Amino acid sequence: MSLDKVSPSAAAAVADIPSGASLAVGGFGLAGIPWFLIEALLEQGADDLEIVSNNCGVDGAGLGLLLEARRISKVIASYIGENKEFGRQFLAGEVTVELTPQGTLAERMRSGGSGIGAFFTPTGIGTLVAEGGLPWRYNADGTVALTSSPKDVRTIAGKEMVLEESIVTDYALIRAAVVDKAGNCRFHSAARNFNPPAAMAGRITIVEAERIVEVGGLAPDDVHLPGIFVQRIVELTPEQAARKSIEQRTTRKRIR
Repeated sequence: MSLDKVSPSAAAAVADIPSGASLAVGGFGLAGIPWFLIEALLEQGADDLEIVSNNCGVDGAGLGLLLEARRISKVIASYIGENKEFGRQFLAGEVTVELTPQGTLAERMRSGGSGIGAFFTPTGIGTLVAEGGLPWRYNADGTVALTSSPKDVRTIAGKEMVLEESIVTDYALIRAAVVDKAGNCRFHSAARNFNPPAAMAGRITIVEAERIVEVGGLAPDDVHLPGIFVQRIVELTPEQAARKSIEQRTTRKRIR
């Protein structure tokens, strides 16, 4: 495989993503989301997408754009968040939502990328996560159309644990601060959230890079994600790299 994985543009990098594809998408809220890959996919036109991400963006930004355009049919996420349209579509029966505990979701992606088929965890024991019956889809009249099934529960080392299946997706979209041409990635601060496990879960992983360096330009200890997990790289302009919106801003008076 070539050590130069740089694509000419975001549009070219996502051009072959078909309708019906599954995608793992990095980020938490708006921190570390692949802004420009999402927008390129919106322009590309693929629909009936299954998204695996911590959440589904916010109204008017990130994955919220694909949701508003009715391009997403299913979301596997850990929370609805403050995306009002996401909540509305879920309750109206317009999208299927598989809510998963946050740490479990991260591990489902990481283990999928590691070739592990499933794993046991105590998270969810004694709840609908393990027992089944968690609403996944509603009818238009508000009744429940689809629920989760009960999961295998076993006692391991004296503790009850539930079996969770790993996740592997067709594609993954992520964002990184520095990427070398072989795909080795370094993430900055909070952007090192769901980006590494999302990248691992994708069969074809596309990263938008705030800066690209030559192979060897990253010290080994600075590599947060090995290039083996990355197939395509899109270089952002300095203006694009500086785009980092804040989902919520909370301030208080300075104490002098």
